[in-house]
Amino acid sequence: MAHSEMDYRKYLLLVKSRKRFYAGAAIGIMLLAVLLSYLLPKRYEAKSTVFIEKNVIAELVKGIAVTPSMDQEIKGLNYAITSRTLIQKVMDDLDLNLGKMNDKDLEERIKAIQKNTNVKLVKDNIFLISYVDGNPRVARDFVNTLVRRYIEQNVSSKREESYGAITFLSEQIDTFRDKLVKAEDELNRYKTDKGGVIAIDEAKLFEEINLAQQKLYDMQLRRRHLEALRPVTRKAADLLQVKLVALQKQLEELRVAYTDSYPEVIRVKGEVETLREQMKGRKGSGETIIDQNEVEKAEAELNALKVSEEGLKRHIATNQALLRSIPSAKAGLEKLELEKKNRKELYDQLMSRHGQSEVSKQMEVQDKTTTFRIVDPAVLPLSPISPNRVRIMLMGIVAGLAGALGLLVLFDQLDSSVKNVDTLKTMAIPVLAVIPKMRSEQAERRERLGDIRLYVSAGLCFVIIVTLIVLEALSISPVDHLVSKLNAML
Repeated sequence: MAHSEMDYRKYLLLVKSRKRFYAGAAIGIMLLAVLLSYLLPKRYEAKSTVFIEKNVIAELVKGIAVTPSMDQEIKGLNYAITSRTLIQKVMDDLDLNLGKMNDKDLEERIKAIQKNTNVKLVKDNIFLISYVDGNPRVARDFVNTLVRRYIEQNVSSKREESYGAITFLSEQIDTFRDKLVKAEDELNRYKTDKGGVIAIDEAKLFEEINLAQQKLYDMQLRRRHLEALRPVTRKAADLLQVKLVALQKQLEELRVAYTDSYPEVIRVKGEVETLREQMKGRKGSGETIIDQNEVEKAEAELNALKVSEEGLKRHIATNQALLRSIPSAKAGLEKLELEKKNRKELYDQLMSRHGQSEVSKQMEVQDKTTTFRIVDPAVLPLSPISPNRVRIMLMGIVAGLAGALGLLVLFDQLDSSVKNVDTLKTMAIPVLAVIPKMRSEQAERRERLGDIRLYVSAGLCFVIIVTLIVLEALSISPVDHLVSKLNAML
């Protein structure tokens, strides 16, 4: 605390001892700030308010026509307005020396304009478009031209997009119509070729095959039976042999339905064995008489069974092949029908979209969709937004007071001379005598007069600076007024 107080007194003594330098430096810095505030180039900002209006018809035709959403318009607004193409068109409209610039200058100019152009969302669908320029008329004309150009370009691009969509959809409709006709022709040809197979009931065909197999099995049994009777037929007069054959036939039939342990099977087997034993017992005494009619009859039946058996086998094989081909035929039919269905759906969707695009085109042509409405066009800005002279002058006052003190401290640090006796004592240098500063009364009077002149001059300058600050705060610039008058006189 004591140290701070010492520093504070030290600075006060320093200012007091060199008050003329301090006052001159402070006023000088302040005047430099004032001069700077008037020398800095002025920049004017022009603003225009644009309202994005969604037409009521757009809601009425929702689902019937396709219109750009409000979000899409808002997202693309900032980039579209500051696009290079649009800015070049505006520069060309305003004749901003576009043709006299080389590529580098043109690029720098466009970047500067993009930097000075600002698009701000005020509310959900209200935008503020502003541009800053050194010429207020250029700023106003640039904003109005930029907004007008953007609206024209937006309407034109949406119309071109609608026409392009209709053209594209018409081409796609023709293409998919051809594809649909081709799919239908291919499906009809397939139905003609495979229609008989596809119409067959698999279950019935399977049942028919099973019945035919059963019938074939019966034929085979009958054929084998006849083949077994063939030697017996040749000995039709042998009663034991005939009975034996009959029992064997009965035994074979029973074995088809029952096992060997079935009682009836066991009984028939016993009788067969008994007959065989009797036939062995009369060996050499039997008389063989050939029945020619029975032989021929059996042979004819046997041949007929063979022919029928072969025909039935071919019928079964044909039906089995047919049964195997049914799944692949139906799969091919489903594939073609699915392809036709998909192309039909795409074709119908394209036709529906084509109708929507027609309605959308008419809405775009008649400006019935989202429209831009200029709420407030840009007007001529009367006062610049920069430089902020009030702020610069106030900062100049602070900088003058602080800067002058800084200079005093700096010069004091650079001054290596001894300024008081205490300094010599700290340096262990013996002090023989101190000669006080003797000033005459006339010299003191001159100094007081000089101080008065300094204070009056500094105060007058300070009052002038404060007056300028007040006038600038009130948007009254006497300097600008004076410069305008001089320009008018010249």
